[in-house]
Amino acid sequence: MTSTDTSRGLDHLRADIPIHTLTFAKGLPPTELLTRMGIDPDTLALRDSTELADDFGDTLLDEDEPVVTTGTDGAWTWAWEQGGSHGLDERVLSTVSQGTETVALYHNDKPMHWFKYAVDGDIIVDFHTLQPIEPTGLDPQRLDEFMRPLGLTLGQPAPPYSVLALAENAFGLRVTPAGDDEERWSGSLLPLPE
Repeated sequence: MTSTDTSRGLDHLRADIPIHTLTFAKGLPPTELLTRMGIDPDTLALRDSTELADDFGDTLLDEDEPVVTTGTDGAWTWAWEQGGSHGLDERVLSTVSQGTETVALYHNDKPMHWFKYAVDGDIIVDFHTLQPIEPTGLDPQRLDEFMRPLGLTLGQPAPPYSVLALAENAFGLRVTPAGDDEERWSGSLLPLPE
């Protein structure tokens, strides 16, 4: 299925969420994903949503040391940064994708989506929607069969939510919201090196 309807695995990301970054890694446990992303080990813990708010309060949306929560849906584990963009950093993607595949999705309220796909340390496909689509990376056409039906074509503007549909269609990515009192691994990422 290649439509951009809203009955998909990333439904709640089609809402008005100002800034967020999701980093997906295939086959990694949540704590391993957070470790590879650069979690501050002193902040790593299982927390429910109340504990997350209590522990981090006003720093939940910190850009330099973003708070990140995790979950696993199918073969993919995800890490959700509510205010930062560490997952887009090529050094982070290279580390996270060692021995596996990684997809990073970024959104801001311009609106803009940024998509990066990495395998075993290398960026394979990289593009954003602030300008007409112009994929880069080691194999920028790798996902063309999924991108074309969604209107993600070279030199054209991206249709709304087409990047989310690409993640769903090409990789089966999902983010299941936490249930009441459900604990998930979370913590604060260390600042990126200069």
